[in-house]
Amino acid sequence: MNQRNSRRFAWINNKWGDINTLTIPISDRGLTFADGLFETILILNGKPKLLQNHFNRLLKSALYLGIGKPPEYEWIYDLICDGIKLSNMENQNGCARINWSRGDATLRGIDIEHETQTYGKHRFWLEINHREPSFYPLSTIISQSEQRNEHSGLSQCKTFSYNQAIQAKKEAKMAGYDEALLLNTNQKICCGTTANLLVKRNNQWLTPGLTSGCLPGIMREQGLKIKLFKEAILDASPKKDDEWLLINSLSCHPINIMGEVELKLETDPKKLWESLL
Repeated sequence: MNQRNSRRFAWINNKWGDINTLTIPISDRGLTFADGLFETILILNGKPKLLQNHFNRLLKSALYLGIGKPPEYEWIYDLICDGIKLSNMENQNGCARINWSRGDATLRGIDIEHETQTYGKHRFWLEINHREPSFYPLSTIISQSEQRNEHSGLSQCKTFSYNQAIQAKKEAKMAGYDEALLLNTNQKICCGTTANLLVKRNNQWLTPGLTSGCLPGIMREQGLKIKLFKEAILDASPKKDDEWLLINSLSCHPINIMGEVELKLETDPKKLWESLL
């Protein structure tokens, strides 16, 4: 097995294999309705980072959606460690994606079968990939086609459905930018397509609150926990001397351009990101 394939392992149904050869049934509701959740965990020097935080978010979202309790934390941890070894990534960087769907549907339509909720026909699978953390600057625009719904509980869940993010990112790319920023229905800035927003203003890091409709990101949570970040309601227009960044478990990107406005680039994004691990 070559090095590239050795870093693209996956697990499902008690079987490890190449990520491109393992399959899930077409009856899985995660495939047919995006009825499932996922978490992407950083692997740094061969070790999964902040897995407990990711597990807690997965569990909370699963209970909210009524999908059912996912496998135990210790079992997931051991499985990820097995995948790291199989992928020859003991001293390397990458990511693990854990997936938790409602499982197979025996009835047509979106109705949830009572026995699915009660007895657990859910499906779990895991992916291991090589991935280096990234910290390069991004140009951004405000999406004109997509908005986050701050009134929906789904905004708090990391579900399989990323169509809105895909559309907003495509809109940005077609306009010649790297990334899109999303407003909520009150026209307040919310987040990027796959990352939380940070704004450094008057020497204080600000981030939109969960009432904005942003996802409760893990790195965002870490910054709030140590009181490095503070929640705030933010407008879409940068103020003089602002610094804007997009952060998630795998990256921290400073924003150098927002529309026609050039922004400051002073903070070391890698150092900030590492301080949250």
